Amino acid sequence: MVVDQHRVRTDRVFHALADPTRRDIVRRALGGEHSVSALARAYPMSVAAVQKHVSVLERAGLVTKIRSGREQLVRGNVKALVEARRALDRLEEVWRSRIERIGEILAEEEGSSR
Repeated sequence: MVVDQHRVRTDRVFHALADPTRRDIVRRALGGEHSVSALARAYPMSVAAVQKHVSVLERAGLVTKIRSGREQLVRGNVKALVEARRALDRLEEVWRSRIERIGEILAEEEGSSR
C-alpha cells in the first residue's frame, strides 16, 4: 500500500511537471509567494485557467496555497522537487547498470568469437 501511494504521488508530480506553464509556475513560486491573480498576468490565459494549473500543482505537492484576505498565495515546495529528483536518480541507476551489463555481454561475446 505504501509503495502504491508513493507511486501515485510520483506520477502526480511528473504529470504536473509535464506542462511548461506549470513548470514555470513552480519556478516562480519557488522564488517567492505569488497570488494566483499575479501569476495569471504572466500568461496569455484566464485567471481560472491558471487556477486549474495551480490546483494540479497543489495536488502533486509542488506548491501550497494559503489564503491572505481575498487572495490565495502560492508558494513552492522544494521537498517535492527533491523527491522527484530522487526518483529520477533511481531510474538513472537502473539504466546505467543495464547499460553496463550490455557492455559486459558484448565484451564477452567479442572475446568468445576470437
